[in-house]
Amino acid sequence: MASLPRRPYGKSGEQLSILGFGGIAVMNAEPAHAARVVAEAVERGINYFDVAPTYGNAEVMLGPALEPHRKHCFLACKTTQRRRGPAAEEFDRSLERLRTDQFDLYQLHGLADVAKDVDVAFAKGGVMELLLEEQKAGRIRHIGFSAHTEAAALAAMERHDFASVLFPINFCTFMRQGLGARVIAEARKRGMAVLALKALARQKWPKDDPQRKSFAKCWYQPLTDRAEAELALRFTLGQPITAAVTPGEEVMLRLALDLAPAATPLADAELERLRALADTLDPIF
Repeated sequence: MASLPRRPYGKSGEQLSILGFGGIAVMNAEPAHAARVVAEAVERGINYFDVAPTYGNAEVMLGPALEPHRKHCFLACKTTQRRRGPAAEEFDRSLERLRTDQFDLYQLHGLADVAKDVDVAFAKGGVMELLLEEQKAGRIRHIGFSAHTEAAALAAMERHDFASVLFPINFCTFMRQGLGARVIAEARKRGMAVLALKALARQKWPKDDPQRKSFAKCWYQPLTDRAEAELALRFTLGQPITAAVTPGEEVMLRLALDLAPAATPLADAELERLRALADTLDPIF
């Protein structure tokens, strides 16, 4: 079974697997099952794990499951808090739940609005004060952020020399709207790593789609067709990114693990096939 290639994480000198483990995959799992899923991911080459307090009980499940592998893995966590006080409580709780004394990457989570998210996070008493202090204290190695809008992502980059940005790099939204192109360009200019979200998203859920019940952890319709998924994943991994975080469903994690080791850049004819597919879909953003 082929293992995963690794790519540089920005200017850090570290190498991450081209797939990141989306922690939602172990949300609501039995502890023994969570341990098996994480062990399988590690065995197949994943060394980058991503989780957040907003993912139900994913931190509680991931902590014990990852503990035996922790020293070999790159652990990323996030906060949706924008003020220092609530963020400090959440940060300590995440460390405890994840059974670690340090995060390799800690991120401002889900920046969407410049005024409500970016400005508040960087204001006096904002969460960035805490993150910078925790980095100085050694409990955070790298500071990053995730965003769903280019405006928020670009504004955040102007405020701080972040290590990485976690952003949707999805074939449909990229081809239809150009979403992500400006973020990638700016990140490259600054020497930041780009981590990708939504590589295996197909489109918004069609109304009354019976498949929806089988993918409760996906708020979008995932790419379950293997041929479509292969093209989409190759598109995302073909961009100048470090890694793509997998969807929260186990079946999609395994599909990504099957496809990623052999991912090669798309040929022109394959790009046209993917563009034709994108034109038929309802983009997730």
